[in-house]
Amino acid sequence: MRDSSRPAWWTNAVVYQIYPRSFQDTTDDGIGDLTGIVQRLDHLSELGVDVIWLSPIHESPQHDNGYDISNYRRIDAVFGTEDEFDYLLAEVHARGMKMIMDLVVNHTSTEHEAFKVSASSRENISRDSYHWRDPRGSFKGGEPGAEPNNWGSLFGGSAWSWHELTQQYYLHIFSAHQPDLNWASTRVRTRVFEMMNWWMDRGIDGFRMDAINYISKDQRFPDSMIQFGGVWGDGAPFYTSGPRVHEFVHEMMRKVFADRDTDYLVVGETTGATVEEALLFTIPERGELDMLFQFEHVNLDHGPGGKWDRRPVQLRDLKTSWNRWQRGLEGRGWNSLYLSNHDQPRHVSRFGNDGDFRYESATLWATLLHMQRGTPFIYQGEEIGMVNADFSSIDQYRDVESLNFYAEATARGRSPQAVLELLRHVSRDNARTPMQWDAGPRAGFSGGIPWIGLGPRHGEINVETDKASVKSIFRYYQELIRMRHELPVVALGTFNLLYANHPALFAFRRTLGEVSLSILANPSYQELPVPLDLRTGKVLLGNYGGEADPAVLAPWEARVTDISAIG
Repeated sequence: MRDSSRPAWWTNAVVYQIYPRSFQDTTDDGIGDLTGIVQRLDHLSELGVDVIWLSPIHESPQHDNGYDISNYRRIDAVFGTEDEFDYLLAEVHARGMKMIMDLVVNHTSTEHEAFKVSASSRENISRDSYHWRDPRGSFKGGEPGAEPNNWGSLFGGSAWSWHELTQQYYLHIFSAHQPDLNWASTRVRTRVFEMMNWWMDRGIDGFRMDAINYISKDQRFPDSMIQFGGVWGDGAPFYTSGPRVHEFVHEMMRKVFADRDTDYLVVGETTGATVEEALLFTIPERGELDMLFQFEHVNLDHGPGGKWDRRPVQLRDLKTSWNRWQRGLEGRGWNSLYLSNHDQPRHVSRFGNDGDFRYESATLWATLLHMQRGTPFIYQGEEIGMVNADFSSIDQYRDVESLNFYAEATARGRSPQAVLELLRHVSRDNARTPMQWDAGPRAGFSGGIPWIGLGPRHGEINVETDKASVKSIFRYYQELIRMRHELPVVALGTFNLLYANHPALFAFRRTLGEVSLSILANPSYQELPVPLDLRTGKVLLGNYGGEADPAVLAPWEARVTDISAIG
């Protein structure tokens, strides 16, 4: 049982996400593998991170790059062997780091044995392991409009697929290859908890729970609102943080973690969660998640039509969002801090300037993120400022979501070039190009042809070049991590937003006891006068080094100042 009277170990920790398929290939098949991760562990140890999060490496047909699991207790051969996994885990622990695994239990693959059994007949004992429903009213199954309700899949089309053999539909919030598990079934929960215990007993240090707040559905499955001239309804109000979600998560924590020591970590992906819901998930006394991923701040460039309706981010909106989460969870729940991951475009391209000010904007956003209260998550490549993929042809894309959107949008009359331009900014493949280790022809990632094209400018943007540069993003990240490890105010201090309505200045203060830090940033292309009351103190870290003028912030400048003696 954890001792809630003192800060948890992960309050001053930093997590690094590895997307194994794109991290390091040692077999020259163009796909990253477990041995490749082992070869690069010293890079992560040098960076200073405490925890590694692996995106799925379970056995899978790879329709959604491993987020469609067919066997939860086996390593997919494309990544390596069981022995290689055990060796990786031992090497991570030998370097004083922990490792958590991505766990996808909202849904399985259609190739999972449980789904095959469930789909074999209406009478089998496991039929209730998934959501099966009859066609609507007097409709004939399989015809347009016969789906049990009007919910759309997050990957396009209906959220229901017709199963000819048993004459019913099954639910899939994601692709048709990813049927949703029915967590209302005691059998499902028991098997999930047994599997989680099996992994924990094997020695891993916890889980990142994919789409965990989708596991409880409104069993009435009502129709939902159709917006903006669409075809399908938004079912999210009926499956996001559903009626039994906290019951299920609490049971999971009790059945898997109650008798374990305190050094585990459980992170939940909770799309659509509000601050109030986050508190229910993360207040320690409730016995649920340690922290969660919320999406409010990374949805600010989404228009009314969602991610495919792109619009500029307003700085005031971002400040408001981050302030709401910082203040709302302070002293009660806990934040996870991120801008990039496998589902988000590269943030230096999305929110910064990936041209002349790539170093400055990459380090500015790192400063703003890492100086907040919460646990920072670094996505592979952001520590060297990797940029978006800049693909120009649909043939270059691999992501099922992007390919489905392209097919649907062009079928409805949008020009291929307009759709490609949108994908260039928002596709998940922007984050999935191979890690750039050196300036070689394949960026040091593989001796074979990579499964997806290399990112642009890998001859310029790579680990080897960055570490040797005077302007090293990697070295800057090292300093941010060191400060979190060494300064309790960074991990635990209060957060106070300053100049909330200023259109260009992002400023806040962190305070713990007598120690106070001022964080200033100018996410713009113009010089910015610093308000008089923010010009004092000792600069601890800044991305303009000794050239900083106390009275002016240069374009994309960020600085951390100790104002303890003043405040």
